[in-house]
Amino acid sequence: MATESSDREGMRINKYIAHAGVCSRRDADDLVEQGRVHIDGERVDQHGTRVREGQTVTVDGEEVYPLEFEYLLLNKPKDTISTTDDPKDRRTVLDAIGVPEDNPSGLFPVGRLDRNTTGVLLVSNDGDLAHRLMHPRYEIPKIYYVRVQDDVKPHQLDQLKRGVELSDGAAAADQVAYLDPQRKTDIALELHEGRNRQIRRMMEALGHTIVQLERAKYATLTTGRLQRGEWRRLEPEEVRELYQRVDLQ
Repeated sequence: MATESSDREGMRINKYIAHAGVCSRRDADDLVEQGRVHIDGERVDQHGTRVREGQTVTVDGEEVYPLEFEYLLLNKPKDTISTTDDPKDRRTVLDAIGVPEDNPSGLFPVGRLDRNTTGVLLVSNDGDLAHRLMHPRYEIPKIYYVRVQDDVKPHQLDQLKRGVELSDGAAAADQVAYLDPQRKTDIALELHEGRNRQIRRMMEALGHTIVQLERAKYATLTTGRLQRGEWRRLEPEEVRELYQRVDLQ
């Protein structure tokens, strides 16, 4: 069986698997414990085992390779599904970016936006970072611009901050305010949760129908000058900021 190397060269097996886009480091540790990881044909039985150059790693018998991480910021357009592919052949966020059908880099959306919600969406193949960004422990802030059909009353802003009852429990905004005091149909709302259709359900609980929903900020990321449907690569400093926010090195 493969055991921890006495030298400190190479990459820890859980990091190697995460860099291959298989799963997060924590989930990679589980794979090791389940005996599903092998190096050069020998079962790995220690989390600290390191992979050295030239060695072959398999998970469930399939060889895996570290990917070059990519970090893309998409200003998601409407009528686009936040998934890697869709059985109904609807347009996906990978289609919007122009990723080849075989998706050689293993890109995926980090979290999701509803089909007709627009705005900031991170697309990457960094499973470890994605796992932490989506984990409730890190309370990643998200700011949304919401437009509804009828005016939102001041007391309803207070209700959103205090919390409204949903089918899966109470939900409250961290911050909420009018985008323009003269236009009370438009509000900005900050959340750190990420439940399914959460904002739409919160507004529906107050009797409002959303006509436009945009995510304006995710963690430290904004769309900036990106037009709807455009994308760009993150700058190294932006990636470092995301890593720092979720205590990754």
